[in-house]
Amino acid sequence: MTDHQEIRVPVDGGELTALRWPATRADAPVVLALHGVTANALSWGRVADALAGRATLIAPDLRGRAGSRAVAGPFGIGVHADDVAALATALRLPAVVLTGHSMGAFVAATAAVRHPQLADRLLLVDGGVGFPRPAGVDPDELITAVIGPAMTRLSMTFPDRAAYRTFWRRHPAFADDWSDWADAYIQRDLTGTEPELRSTCRLDAVRADSVDLFDSEEVLGAVHRLPCPARLLRAERGLMDEAQGLYDPKRLEAAALDPDRLAVELVPDTNHYSILIGERGARTVADRLLAAAR
Repeated sequence: MTDHQEIRVPVDGGELTALRWPATRADAPVVLALHGVTANALSWGRVADALAGRATLIAPDLRGRAGSRAVAGPFGIGVHADDVAALATALRLPAVVLTGHSMGAFVAATAAVRHPQLADRLLLVDGGVGFPRPAGVDPDELITAVIGPAMTRLSMTFPDRAAYRTFWRRHPAFADDWSDWADAYIQRDLTGTEPELRSTCRLDAVRADSVDLFDSEEVLGAVHRLPCPARLLRAERGLMDEAQGLYDPKRLEAAALDPDRLAVELVPDTNHYSILIGERGARTVADRLLAAAR
């Protein structure tokens, strides 16, 4: 596994923690990578390994998660987008290849629109294309329907790290793609002391961010206003490894995307998680990041 450094930068409300996998060349491109709604920076560990020093990858723990758990609210996709810009400014980054997975893709798209100087290329990984909340549907009901299992985990406690590992290995999306990278990622999520370990993800942050994914015109519209070339990598299967992925052709057609603004590519034999953490998915994401950098 590729070694990384942990860094901290000031943002409104505290210090944002980020992980940095350095390139082997000083002139290598820089990738700024954003994780999903209940994830953390180490979800990008396998992609960083696949990059093999050909690019520097920097992945923050978004506020309310892991090393950035203590950063104060407010939360929301726009707040994360501004945090990403603050991170790039603090580190004096040139224009980066900006990428995000799941919720992180919405943050990436919103950041690219709010801060057009931030990125010259954008890669969305099974996220970033939203669908408005149906009229009459309560936001909490919709959030529960979409990410209910993930939300339930945030209220659970675990006696030790082995129990947390067992919990995740039973997840259908991880069953065929468990690895040291997956283990490192899920272990970074734990806080507390035995026998009461729990997720670092703050429920108030997850809830505020999730509402934005369905109710924010800015967030839903960002993918239609991107200021730079972009690509969407879509997983073949869904969050629970179900046959229907988040972005099947029918849903993409309904989204009315501009093909000149956003190219769409299927990554076969991946689900919503393995497109980032599985071998095939991580290799594909790394290859597309390098292609974008070129």
